[in-house]
Amino acid sequence: MSRLKKLFPFNAEQTINILSEFGPLITMFVVNAIAGIEAGTWALLITTGIAIGVMFYMFHRPPIFPLIASGVTIVFGAMTIITGDPMWVQIKVTIFNALFAVFLIGGLIIKHNFFKFVFHETFHYTDEGWNKFTWSFALFFIFTAIANEYVRQTYLDDHLYRILGYTMNGVNVWILFKIAIILPMSMLYAWVLTRTLQKYRLPDPPPHTGTG
Repeated sequence: MSRLKKLFPFNAEQTINILSEFGPLITMFVVNAIAGIEAGTWALLITTGIAIGVMFYMFHRPPIFPLIASGVTIVFGAMTIITGDPMWVQIKVTIFNALFAVFLIGGLIIKHNFFKFVFHETFHYTDEGWNKFTWSFALFFIFTAIANEYVRQTYLDDHLYRILGYTMNGVNVWILFKIAIILPMSMLYAWVLTRTLQKYRLPDPPPHTGTG
């Protein structure tokens, strides 16, 4: 395994999935600081749409998980624009992550592993590996839902706060939390989990050579 692969074990699809989640948030952070929440939310929606287009162009198929997450972002972002209340785009993370965690755990209980179903053609692990992977991410989603709700409730959008020497409103504190804490934490968690799961990895199947 190359040194670069050891340091950054994510493939092209995983990398684009990460960028599609946090790229629009970074854009929203900058635009919201300059022009306010409505312009910031429009920036979020536009860049999310661009991210979906890039994923379709790169992989020539619907990227199921990021497509679901992006679709939910668009719905809740639209609610923020319609109502003028940033609560909708903020609470989306709490609702989506909590429901998705319940969905993953429910699938494990009934012996239908969602991640194995979606990614089995890309990644090849034993059933034990897939189950550990899914349980780990379900718990991580629960943690991020709780953390998101704590920050949303603590830092209110109509208040100003002094953070790292800068004055910003509650929405930008929330976005900064997502970018500066959740993003690196998510990447570190995924990196550690990917390395840990190597012991459950199965040999890649031979390429399909049929002519039919």
